Amino acid sequence: MKDSDQVGEQRIGEAEAARDALAEALRRAGIRFPAVDVRTPVRVDGATGYAMVVLGECSAPVARELAAVIERGAKRGAGQGTGRGAV
Repeated sequence: MKDSDQVGEQRIGEAEAARDALAEALRRAGIRFPAVDVRTPVRVDGATGYAMVVLGECSAPVARELAAVIERGAKRGAGQGTGRGAV
C-alpha cells in the first residue's frame, strides 16, 4: 500500500469517527439530520486531502433548533477558553 493510500484511509477513518461523534451529540440534543455522511474530495493534483463530514440538508425548524443548541453551549462556555478554531 502506498503512503498516500494509507494517509487517505486514516483521514477517512478520522472523518467517520467525527461524523459518528457529531451525529450522536446531535441525537442527544434532540436534533436529527436526515443525512450525515463522509465524502472524499477529488483533487486535481492527486494529493490526499481531508475527507469531509457532510451534514446534508435540513428543514428550517431543525436549523433553528441547532442554532439554539449551539447558542446555549456558547453561553455556557463563554469565558472558559473553549474555542477550538474556525469552521
